[in-house]
Amino acid sequence: MENSGDLQRPKVAVVVFLLKGSKVLLGRRRSPVGRDTFALPGGHLEFGESFEECASREVKEETGLDITEIEQLSVTNTVVNAGLHIVAVLMRASVADSAQVPQNPEPDKCEGWDWYDWMNLPRPLFGPLETLVRDGFNPFPLPVDRHV
Repeated sequence: MENSGDLQRPKVAVVVFLLKGSKVLLGRRRSPVGRDTFALPGGHLEFGESFEECASREVKEETGLDITEIEQLSVTNTVVNAGLHIVAVLMRASVADSAQVPQNPEPDKCEGWDWYDWMNLPRPLFGPLETLVRDGFNPFPLPVDRHV
């Protein structure tokens, strides 16, 4: 039997579409993977953590923001390069307090956070996000049809 430590395994990440009107919060990455691309806040799922707990923790760590109305949208399965396979759980949330402004407590990982219009996103986007956008993914809730 193979030594399980020798096997490459996918990493599970939770990323958050933090929405404000027609805008989404993005930051420019400084890490080696996806350097200089724009990405959503998020990170690795910790052992025993729910997706919602991870989303809340990662957004707080990366942006200083508290979030609410956290819900799961979708999942992606992406091999970024020969050594990195990411299963990303896509979440959607709102800022808990509209007076809060994104901070940058991890300047070694991100150049800063800003709100970008979904129909006019900055480029280049981080690979998995670029794929979602190209495939027509929409993180915004559908309007309620009141004539049903």
